[in-house]
Amino acid sequence: MDRNSQTSAVNAQRWPTPRAQPLALACLLAAAPLTLAAQDNAPRNFDEPVLARMLRSGDAKTPSLLLTKSGPQPLDTHEAVLDLRIVYTESKIWDPGHTRFDTVKLRSYQSPGTNPKVPFVAPTIVTAPGETVRVRLDNSLPKEDCAPIGINVPHCFNSTNLHSHGLWVSPTGNSDNVLLTLRPGVKFEYEYNLPADHPAGTFWYHPHLHGSTALQVSSGMAGALIVRGNRLPSNDRNGDLDTLLRDQGGTPYQERLLLFQQVAYACRDRPEPGKTLGKIKTDENGFWRCDPGDVGGIEAYDQFGFPGGKSLWELSGRYTSINGEVLPNFYELKAGRIERWRLVHAGVRNSINLQLRAVRAGAASIEGLSGPALDGWVTQNCTGPLLPQFEVAADGLTHGQAIEKSEIVLQPGYRSDALVVFPQAGQYCVIDGAAPASASITNAAENRQLLGLANVAATAVPPVADIRAYLTENLITSAKYLMPDGVRAKVVADLNDRLRLTAFVPHKDIATGDLTGKQELEFSIKGEDYMVDGKTYDPKSGRDLVLGNVEEWRLTSTVGSHPFHIHVNPFQVDRILNKEGKDVSVTGDPGDSQYANTKGTWKDTLFVKGGYQLFVRTRYERYIGEYVLHCHILDHEDMGMMQNVRMLVPDGKGNGIGNGHH
Repeated sequence: MDRNSQTSAVNAQRWPTPRAQPLALACLLAAAPLTLAAQDNAPRNFDEPVLARMLRSGDAKTPSLLLTKSGPQPLDTHEAVLDLRIVYTESKIWDPGHTRFDTVKLRSYQSPGTNPKVPFVAPTIVTAPGETVRVRLDNSLPKEDCAPIGINVPHCFNSTNLHSHGLWVSPTGNSDNVLLTLRPGVKFEYEYNLPADHPAGTFWYHPHLHGSTALQVSSGMAGALIVRGNRLPSNDRNGDLDTLLRDQGGTPYQERLLLFQQVAYACRDRPEPGKTLGKIKTDENGFWRCDPGDVGGIEAYDQFGFPGGKSLWELSGRYTSINGEVLPNFYELKAGRIERWRLVHAGVRNSINLQLRAVRAGAASIEGLSGPALDGWVTQNCTGPLLPQFEVAADGLTHGQAIEKSEIVLQPGYRSDALVVFPQAGQYCVIDGAAPASASITNAAENRQLLGLANVAATAVPPVADIRAYLTENLITSAKYLMPDGVRAKVVADLNDRLRLTAFVPHKDIATGDLTGKQELEFSIKGEDYMVDGKTYDPKSGRDLVLGNVEEWRLTSTVGSHPFHIHVNPFQVDRILNKEGKDVSVTGDPGDSQYANTKGTWKDTLFVKGGYQLFVRTRYERYIGEYVLHCHILDHEDMGMMQNVRMLVPDGKGNGIGNGHH
């Protein structure tokens, strides 16, 4: 994995070998669905998603051999292979509203080592720049008869494909090709060839077949994809942030992956004559209910939507899960320790405003509380000041400066890497803070929700009074020990200058003088039509772009607010104009911080508020082929808010597209 290290002999003494990832041989997958017998008093503790057990050359008992002067040596193929089998799995999800576990049957990725406790949580893929990742996808879902009545009507819920969200790889053939359809019974091997200059960061993967994407992702078919890098910065090129986020001895900061999911399962009454599905069961408050003996599932698109302007997710009473657990307890946290939290919003629709607050001393347990009583506990006991979180990357792409945030706003598809320090021992609330209507996917105010409780153990470190100063001091100390001679002074000076990280940004800024053209994109809704540029999705039409161009896009929405996502090439935020024409990409909006300090940052998904104008810039580099852009409210995408993009070779004369395309 350490093929890109550029350490000198001197730096090699300072630079330890990265901690090995636990890898094992891929094994044959069992044919039966995974099941779990859970008790209502079982602990709900925060656990990391399992690491994907991927076959690499060094894992084999009889590896391929390379003949060298010193004799036969194992041949490093620079490849990793993962088996993913899509099946129904049965498990339990805690329902705080009714204080019991519900049995659920969900479409899931099953892999070697799948955690039987939360089998719907996909394994975390770990790779590196320059490696080829092969995913052997086996669609073992039941056969279906799914002749669509319209391409933008949800359909074919057991057909699928795979999207490596955020990876800079080819969109064609058996790479990140989301225009493929894999029916039940089909096996297909995806091949993601990560270039040697691929950014290191936090990415993710999920199904992306038009018509079934929302239903499958909401079922839990989503996993993190982490690209780790060991490239030190030099005078000629930037390095990986991974090389800095270590203590002075070279040990990486403690990492914590938080995969947020919104599993919109429901239990139903008996269907009426002539119908296949019954009505969703609800309690006296209108929240979704599963009775003992029921099995919840996600089998129709009446489990998504905005009836009366409210999100069905919020009306359902369901809770956002973290790594498959609802209201988990976080342990193994230590006061004064710097941690890197990798946050992935793998849900379908609602915004998440991540906040950390100390719990009031003497607070009672939350066990057994539900509904208004649980909300009241949060109001009475989550009373400490908001802890600062220092975001160092978004969507897998390192910022030019660590951004201090009192809350991190995650829209569907977003990722965030944040440095977190708990200043002293005690218990802390992990909260999805209340969101104003203008800041949320739903266009309605979203209520605050407790996500979990963090239990922080005491250490010999004195209470941290100033987290920014503490973080700055530790990063500078690490830089002095770990950074190469030629750039050490610059990295230290940058850190002293408001935690700047300019030596680790993966892409060069796009200046106005670099631009060669412009693009316009508008989201809109009219009745049941979800549209891009006034048209619902048509696979036979789309947008032609020319490889090598550098363009500025103006993103707008006339009805509602939508997260814009485009595949392959990321973009840099230049300016965001509110309804009054004021640029809020530095200050943010009053009461809504999500646009604050986004100017100059790189992303692949960006929330477009209704009535705003967002200007982003992007380079079309390296890869040609056809792919898509779309709204990342995934049921909006399934119902037509998507557009094909064709990246074409230029004609070499400055006149546009070459003759090789038809």
